This record gives sequence, structure tokens and C-alpha cells, in this order.
Amino acid sequence: MRAMAARLVCAGFPGTEVDAGLREMLAEGIGGTILFSRNATTAEQVRALSEAIKRAAVALGRPVPFVSIDHEGGRVMRAREGFTAVPEMREVGAKGPEEAARVGALFARELRAAGVDVNFAPVVDVDSNPANPVIGGRSFSRDPARVGACASAFTRAMQAGGVAACAKHFPGHGDTHVDSHLDLPKLPHGLERLHEVELPPFRDAIAAGVACVMTAHVVFEALDPGVPATMSARAVDGLLRRDLGFGGVIFSDDLEMKAIADRMDFGEASVRAIEAGCDCLLVCHALERQRAAISAIAEAIRSGRLSGERVALSHARLDALRSAYVRVP
Repeated sequence: MRAMAARLVCAGFPGTEVDAGLREMLAEGIGGTILFSRNATTAEQVRALSEAIKRAAVALGRPVPFVSIDHEGGRVMRAREGFTAVPEMREVGAKGPEEAARVGALFARELRAAGVDVNFAPVVDVDSNPANPVIGGRSFSRDPARVGACASAFTRAMQAGGVAACAKHFPGHGDTHVDSHLDLPKLPHGLERLHEVELPPFRDAIAAGVACVMTAHVVFEALDPGVPATMSARAVDGLLRRDLGFGGVIFSDDLEMKAIADRMDFGEASVRAIEAGCDCLLVCHALERQRAAISAIAEAIRSGRLSGERVALSHARLDALRSAYVRVP
């Protein structure tokens, strides 16, 4: 049960090498790892660490995990030395889809050479709130059509270069005035507004074949009152899977963000995200929370709260992602 559960977790770790905690998670069989600036700041460090992670998993008799990173351009680039400096996506979006495609291809070349398999980009949130403390210039535009066109071009180019793209943050984080790292944003917009502004760029990215989508820890009152989208079956399984027809991997945003971690038991939060339809949970920092997520999901599988069929669907999607994008050293 624990190995089944661990495949649904993407873990962060504190240092610049495969330490005891990461080795423990690799032995459990986690699906992937995520790198931050605390792990590597140069392209060469990223490459060496990516190879070390994958070799450690093989030595432990586990499948090779994917290595992921947030490499958006602008202020969100975890490693910089050895990577081309790219402005924030607002500047890229102002130049249009051709420039977005150029950036996507550039990212693919440099990340693939550094051993990265999944890039948590592009941001497809619409920059509709000037007071937004967390999205802003990370978005391509205030125009949903331009966001969708640029995100699609970026996605096609990066994935053609061998790095999986991830459209984020579903169903839209662009109009919040609260940072979900710090608190739980709530949006009162009606469904008509959601379909006019927030959702079109996700539709476009899905049509472009985006491999992954990341959920937002945002409550959309008209969609599922009081429930963060990450834990809402109406948002994830209903709107994203069924209505928009997305068949790829759905990642939760980091469950350690205060929007979630400060409001509920961590194990329960993990199970609820899988129940809602997420395939892989980001647990980016604390080893004890990674253990709690695996234990809670394993118990939910054992008890029947999470069916074997439901878990197998996520495994199949993650296996398809691995087959298409993960490179073995």
C-alpha cells in the first residue's frame, strides 16, 4: 500500500545532494522530486543532482522518478547560472505567441541538458487584478485570448524539446488579492465570469496537448463554496477532467502552503486532494509531512476510501508522463 501511495507524491528536500530523507522517500517509491534554489543554483549542479537522484532510485530498486522545477522566467527561476536570463512572461506575452514559442524552445534545450523532465510552467492565469500579490507579471497578459495563445505556443515548443509543461494554477489565480502561500484566497465570481476569463487559457493549453495541469488553493464560491479547488471534486474531476476533457497528470500546488497546511490535518488534506482528482501531490519541504501524506494515502487505500481503480488511473497517467519525458542517466 505504501508504494502505491508514494507514487502519488512529488517531494522536495533541503540540501544539494541525496540526503537520508530523500533516500527514504526514494526507497518508498515517490513519483518525483522538485528542485529549488536551495538544491542547486547552476545548470551543472542541476544536472549532477538530477542524475544522482535517478541513480539512487535505481540502486534502491525503484522506478526512475521525474525531476521537476519551477522555471518560468522573470523572478521565478530556481537556478540561474548557466541558464539564459528571460524576462517575466508579461514582457514575453506583449511580443506575442512567436516569442512565447522561442522561450519555450529555449527552456526545453537548457532544462533537458540539465536533466529536468517537468517544468511547472507556463502560468496561464489571467493578469486581471493589479493588486494580485503573487501572479502579476508571471502572467502573459490581461487578455485571456493572448494568454491562451502564448501558453499554447510555449507548451508546444517546450514539449517538442522533450520537457513536459504544466499549466497553472487551475481554475485561475489571477484575480486574487491574497497569496495562497500565506492564506486561503476566495473569489466570488459567478460561473459565467469563470468561463469567460479564467478558463479559456486552460482550454487552449489543453488543446495544445499540455502534459500537466496544476491546481490552485483558491476557493471559487460559485463552483464549490468553501472548498479550495485542490480539494474540490467539482473543480478537478468535474470541471477539469470531464468538462474540459483533460487527460494528463494533475498536480496539486504545494500542500505545505498556508492556504492548506494551516487549516487541516496534513494527511487528511492529502487524501482529499487525491479524492478530488489530483494525481500527484507536491510536498515541497518537510520530510515529516511527506511521511504523513504517504501514510494517510496508504491507509485510505487499505480502508477502501480510495479505490484501487482510482489509484490505478493516477498511476497510469504518471507512467505515461514518465514514458514520454523522463530520461534515465
